Amino acid sequence: MEIIKGGVTAAKGFQAAAAAAGIKYADRTDMAMIYSEKPCKTAGTITSNIVKAAPVKWDRAVVESGVKSQAVIVNSGIANACTGEEGERICRETAEKAAEVLGIDKEGVLIGSTGVIGMQIPMERVRAGIEKLSAGLDADLEHGNEAARAIMTTDTREKEAAVQIEIGGKIVTIGGMAKGSGMIHPNMCTMLAFVTTDAAISRKALKKALSEDVKDTYNMISVDGDTSTNDTLLLLANGMAKNEKIRCGTAEYEKFAKALHYVNETLAKKMAGDGEGATALFEAKVIGASTKEQAKTLAKSIVCSNLTKAAVAGHDANWGRILCAMGYSGAEFDPEKVDLYLESRAGKLQLVRDGSAVDYSEEQATEILSQPEVTAIADIKEGEAAAAAWGCDLTHGYIDINADYRS
Repeated sequence: MEIIKGGVTAAKGFQAAAAAAGIKYADRTDMAMIYSEKPCKTAGTITSNIVKAAPVKWDRAVVESGVKSQAVIVNSGIANACTGEEGERICRETAEKAAEVLGIDKEGVLIGSTGVIGMQIPMERVRAGIEKLSAGLDADLEHGNEAARAIMTTDTREKEAAVQIEIGGKIVTIGGMAKGSGMIHPNMCTMLAFVTTDAAISRKALKKALSEDVKDTYNMISVDGDTSTNDTLLLLANGMAKNEKIRCGTAEYEKFAKALHYVNETLAKKMAGDGEGATALFEAKVIGASTKEQAKTLAKSIVCSNLTKAAVAGHDANWGRILCAMGYSGAEFDPEKVDLYLESRAGKLQLVRDGSAVDYSEEQATEILSQPEVTAIADIKEGEAAAAAWGCDLTHGYIDINADYRS
């Protein structure tokens, strides 16, 4: 597997564009389009929130229908959530307009929206935006990057990833872009992610690879404990690499799944590290577990703990908060066997051995916690299973952003 530069336009046959449609923002691009020269097989997952935005319900219907897709239209600023029949009409007319200007099947147009809940999207601006997008499509990496920036809301940076692998003598590329900064919590989190590939792959294999990988990537991140109404992850495969079709249960499938995992994990970690007001990516690793589920439950509980997140923000090695979060996670373990470590590019430091503090340097701990990426490692000494979860520190900036988000 080779890590390459790029995002949604890295794979063959995919183009992208960004446009300033003025849907909510007056000073930036706020619409993006992804277009494939060939119709794509699609797979996807959506929010677990019972309150689902109109685009989420639209995409679910498209993916479940099995119809092939050639375009994704995304807007930022307004979520088109809790908008009733008007929101559904917006989705339908968006798909119709995209189909008209691109000359494709409207039934396969996918839609994403992110932003304020409850506001209606001005359809006339969406139509004008789609016209601009279709005229600006290009397959270069710059256009993919512009699309990634156009879907941002409170994000501070765009999020892209891409890799290449060899399947049967053919180069297969997987690339993606995502947005997510606040209202992020497992199963799924508040995010939009779009992954494209030129792999020739069966629909069953595509769906299996995505659904299994979500459990260990996007469902293992948290910023603030709120699960959004708009979470959408879409994977499009147009087959233009012309490799022998990838099928479940083969070595080629395993290679594809590993590459997809890299893209998904990279995007997920970029979202966690760009949490609203965050200054650090906070990773929790649980090792020595008896089962992976036990490890995942404990790791999630650590990164979701507001007290632990605040301690990371203050560069305070308050390890008792980590043990406390593990204790209320619902997973059984023996606290008197737990070893705890902190690790970053500044080094690795043990804080706890067998449930009790060791003699460690507070100055070294502070230095480790002052880095932009910080890891807490908990060894519970029960077995060989392990899991990781990702979040961020909790700062005053989170309140500043969300106290007046609608304005």
